[in-house]
Amino acid sequence: MNVIFKPGDVKIYTKVVTEQDVAAFHGVVLHPVYATFSLARDFEWSSRQFFLEMKEEDEEGVGTFLSVEHKSPAKVGEEVTISATIETIRGNELICIIEARSGDRIIASGKTGQKMLKKEKLKKLFGNG
Repeated sequence: MNVIFKPGDVKIYTKVVTEQDVAAFHGVVLHPVYATFSLARDFEWSSRQFFLEMKEEDEEGVGTFLSVEHKSPAKVGEEVTISATIETIRGNELICIIEARSGDRIIASGKTGQKMLKKEKLKKLFGNG
């Protein structure tokens, strides 16, 4: 793993909320707004942007934890900016503080944890190696 970032570095991911992002379970839409589980996916993606630049050819990142505090709705069609800020890098572990905003409104905040592991180790862990 190439440690080319430091605490305080930021990656930005911007997306427009789509119909696929709404709160729906088993095909039934509960609320036509950005679902907490969609935010969770996008929180992980935003922090993964660091690992995409840090990983070696024989490495891959794996999530270790995720927290999401949903504070405000974002409707379909709204643009949301998600910032991932490095809190710590210890060994092969990256911890990021995440914030999602639509304009000046905070949609959600939270944290992600990821570790960089060798692909061979992951294959063994996941039973396909």
